[in-house]
Amino acid sequence: MSIFSGKIKCGECGDSFGAEVWHSTDKYRRVIYRCNNKYDGHKCQTPHVTEGEVKTAFVTAFNKLVTERDEIIANAWLVRQTLCDTTELEQEKASLGQELAVLVEMTQNCIAENARIAQDQGEYQKCYNGLVVRYDTAKQWFDEVTEAIAARSVKAERLAGFIKTFEGQTAPLWDFDE
Repeated sequence: MSIFSGKIKCGECGDSFGAEVWHSTDKYRRVIYRCNNKYDGHKCQTPHVTEGEVKTAFVTAFNKLVTERDEIIANAWLVRQTLCDTTELEQEKASLGQELAVLVEMTQNCIAENARIAQDQGEYQKCYNGLVVRYDTAKQWFDEVTEAIAARSVKAERLAGFIKTFEGQTAPLWDFDE
């Protein structure tokens, strides 16, 4: 498995490039990367690239980035603040948490009232089912908001890692080093 597998995207179809070994048993052995969609009915026309070409392109692109290092770092912090902010989601999660607590209490009161007072069971069941549906809907939304917060937090950590690594890189690269 190569470090580039799945990280190079096809310019034609958007699928990932995968590593292929040509001449695996002779002196002409080499690793190439090609679109994984190349022969899957789509017949993607993107040419293959060699591992050396990928490494050279990476070094060239990275060195272009280093020349604008300060601006890229500032923009990365701005992107992190903007796209990874969870303030509104946290407020919504708190609000949904309160709503869930109220719905639980209402459901418990409905059950307790039915146990204490004789009432039409059709009406009771209608009220109970309505509360359960409201709870399930709010719980589903609560779970989705919680997942969104977690996803943004992961992105924030990845961006912080990128920024920290990039801040430490002050000189251009001369060759590719895994």
